[in-house]
Amino acid sequence: MRTLHRAALLLADPADPTAPPVPDGAVLVDGGTVLALGPYGSLAALAREGARERLWGGLLTPGLLNPYAGWLLGTAYHPDPREGLGSEPLELPEVAPERRGPSARLGLQRLLGHGVTAVAGPFALPAVRTAVARSGLHAVPGDGARGGLDPLTDRPLARAVHRPLVVGGPADFAVFDVPSVAELERGGAACLATVLGGRLLYRRR
Repeated sequence: MRTLHRAALLLADPADPTAPPVPDGAVLVDGGTVLALGPYGSLAALAREGARERLWGGLLTPGLLNPYAGWLLGTAYHPDPREGLGSEPLELPEVAPERRGPSARLGLQRLLGHGVTAVAGPFALPAVRTAVARSGLHAVPGDGARGGLDPLTDRPLARAVHRPLVVGGPADFAVFDVPSVAELERGGAACLATVLGGRLLYRRR
């Protein structure tokens, strides 16, 4: 089924200075693939009758890569809300092996809530590798450096995206509740939605 995602501002490739933001932009998705992208007015006719439309405020960008996922999922501990330990990753002296899988799954859910569609390893523990594989997020090599859930905390958007949005490429993107890249990079922006392979895997409530 085709879905037209409309946003106040579309930035298909933050790393390319010749790819300017598109006000009132849109991404037309067919299955897991980007069918078209550009101004909403140009794509609305392509959506065909019966296509689903999603209207997002804010900035639509390619999905982000978290370079710290090896540490976040394999070393840090993500507490269950029922444990009353908050929602931030914790560094505990010891984590029971049977908690590693649930912790990694919670960590992956929280990464999606930051617009992440790709994670960098290494993922040494079998339970963590399984959780990553089942999540559908793209796994890439990494150095296991320590860091937080939000990849925009210490790097600009141009360095934080996994890969640009292109026609014929994977429909992996995120939407943030800010009107510009400058405001996104200042921090504190909320992720409104994360789409991975055309599937809406996270939506802010």
